[in-house]
Order: sequence, then C-alpha cells, then structure tokens
Amino acid sequence: MRCHYACGSVEHLVSRRRFLGDVAAGFGAAAGLSSFTAPAIAAELDRKQRQVLVIFLYGGASQLETWDPKPKTDTGGPFRSIETSVAGVRISELMPRTARQMHRLAVVRSLNTHEDDHGKGQYLMNTGRRQAPGTVYPHLGSAMARYLGDAGNPLPGYVRIQIGGGGRGSSEAAYLGPRYNPLYLGGGGLPANTAADPALSSAGAAGREALRMHVNDRFAHRRRTAETEAYTTTFDQAQQLMARRDAFDVSREPARDVDRYGTFDFGRHCLLARRLLRAGVTFVQVNHFNYDTHNENFEFHLQQVGEFDQGFAALIEDLAVAGQLQHTLVAVVSEFGRTPKINYLYGRDHWSRAWSICLAGAGIKPGVVLGKTNARGTEVVDAEVGAGAVFHTCFRAVGLDPTESFEADGRAIQLADPTGKAIAEVLA
Repeated sequence: MRCHYACGSVEHLVSRRRFLGDVAAGFGAAAGLSSFTAPAIAAELDRKQRQVLVIFLYGGASQLETWDPKPKTDTGGPFRSIETSVAGVRISELMPRTARQMHRLAVVRSLNTHEDDHGKGQYLMNTGRRQAPGTVYPHLGSAMARYLGDAGNPLPGYVRIQIGGGGRGSSEAAYLGPRYNPLYLGGGGLPANTAADPALSSAGAAGREALRMHVNDRFAHRRRTAETEAYTTTFDQAQQLMARRDAFDVSREPARDVDRYGTFDFGRHCLLARRLLRAGVTFVQVNHFNYDTHNENFEFHLQQVGEFDQGFAALIEDLAVAGQLQHTLVAVVSEFGRTPKINYLYGRDHWSRAWSICLAGAGIKPGVVLGKTNARGTEVVDAEVGAGAVFHTCFRAVGLDPTESFEADGRAIQLADPTGKAIAEVLA
C-alpha cells in the first residue's frame, strides 16, 4: 500500500505482499540451513554458531530523529536529544528504550553512500554493491546462509519478515544458487502448506510416504539425474520443515513478551525474529516500512521510531540476557537518510551524504560511536565510510574473510566490494 506522504517511486507503488506457493517446490530456496536444535541443546549451539539479524528501515529513516540528533538548530526539528547508558553519547528522545541499551550498541554516524534513489539504495544496502548491467550480486542474507549455514538442517538459512509476508525470494541469492534465497514471513501466520493433511491418518501418511520412497528409489536406480536428486532433496527438506513448523509459531510466546515487544506488527515481527534465532536460523531480516517522510516527517517518525524503539530494545535486551548477542551480529540499516533541510511540507527528502547505522553483537565493540557530522548535519566531517565498508565489517564480525572469492560463471567474485575495507574502529 502506498503511503500518501511518500515519493512516487516504483518501490512505493507496488504491493509488498508475496505468496509462498507450494512449499515442496519453493523449499529449494532453503537448503543452506543452519542447525535446528531442541531447547535442551540450544545453549551448545549458541556457543558455536554465528548468526545475523538485520533490521531494515525501508523508505529512508531520518538520522536526525534517531542516531544523530541536532537539537536547537535550523535542521534539527522539534525533538530533543537524550542521554544514554554510555556517558557523553546522546540520541533522539524518540528512542528512550534504545538509549538504555546503548552500552551494547555501536553507532556509525558518518555514512556517505552517494545514492539517493530508493531502488538503487535498497540494492546497495542489501548487497554492498552498486547495481551494474549484466551482474546481480547476492544479498547479505544469502551470503551469510551460504557461508555460515549448515546444509543438513530443515530450517531456512535466510528468513525475511515483513508486513504481508508471503512468498519467497527468487533472485536475492544471485550466483550463489536458489537454495540460498529467503523465505518470506509476515502477518503472524505460519509458512503456508506446512501443516499435515487433516483428512489423512498417521498410518495413511506413513503408508503413502513408504510407497513414494519405493517408487522414487526404483526410478532413481535407472534414471537418476541432477533434477531428480534436487527434487528428492527438496521434498525431504519440506517434510522436515513440517515437523519443525512450531519454530515459526509466535503465538506460543508468553503474553508478557508480546506486551514488551509491542502488539503492533513490528513488535510481533521482532518477537518472531527472537524465536527463529533461538531455533537456529542463520540470518533473519526484519523489515519496517513507511520512513519515506517527504510530508510530515516529525509526525510519522514519532510513530515509526516509537515502534522501532520498543521492539528493537526488547530484542537486544533479550539476546544479551540469554547470551546470544555475543554470537549474533545485529545491524540496523536503511537505504539512505533524510535531508537536514526541512521542506515546505514539514518533511525531509532523500539524503545519502551524511547518515547513520547501528551495529551490535558478535565481533562488534559495544558502546562505540564512530564518525561525526557537522553542527547542522549537512556533511560528514570525520571518519567517512561507504556501503562497502559496512559489508566488509559485517563479514569480519562473524569470522568470514570478505576478500575471499566465489567462482561464478568462470570468474572469481570477491565476497565484499573490493574497493571497501572493514571499519576497524567498531570491530572487537
């Protein structure tokens, strides 16, 4: 649904709803899987496995109403800054809960990504690369599922949660292959077509499965091909997913946690992200929309950032208390920021020259604020970094070498943009 205050770009004219379709056909997207464990052995997994959580604020969240406020200036807007749990570090008063978690976070206030278009900015901050003719690069989630995941597990290695949910990614994995595309979730429902047929008894289901395996084995004995092997693997994974579908059932979470995270969509989605990370999913991305505030920027950020603050702070605290944050990389990003100049509609427009992101968890030094913008927030004056540096940093934080290459169509493609390098100041 288009927001009336948003720009007229294609990204805001199309529906966000995507459909899952047939899970057996679609689950080939989820073969790069991290190990699913019962709660009794989750602690052992926590000590060994690196995971990633990305919160993407779609539309272009304002750095001035979040991580880099400029109160009492002509660009600062009506909101104040507040103290945080790190002495000397202040953020927007719209994030009081996040302020209490600042000692667990690192903020980079000096991004200059040189891209003010929604589609290109989203591509850049999902892949770490600029769009180029004839080349499609994998999303961060696909790369993390490929290099961190365990192919023996039925849970998807890459899950994206957003309003409407539905569907599965078809091109996010690019040359890594369709098995590393994401599964999309949202709306509070479980993955479609994963429930057992209520009209079929357990004995009947077992008999049908035995017959399928017998016929399949006979066929494979004489006419085994890559296609038949892929189908068999996909079918088996889909069956295993059906046995683990409770991992996606956020209704099993305690009512007190629902209240802490917020009863709105983003709060429920953050709670689902916690559940999936505890189950062992390698990469979870939660999308929060409606930050494209060309009109009434302050009114809409008051609502949007309020939702973000409640769900995000609760999730960070829970990951930290459970000991998961030490092995879970967290990143809060957008496609760009908003203009320091306030337009005649009391809005802010697209601005990539000086904006902020937040990092936390595995491999990240907590309590750090890197970079600086000038007094009015119009340009970076210290420690400027680009999108490529963010992705180098993310790979380093989880123990991957971003300079390693993947062979695709006979050519070596480096894991992260060769022109970038990691942000050493935020790495532990």
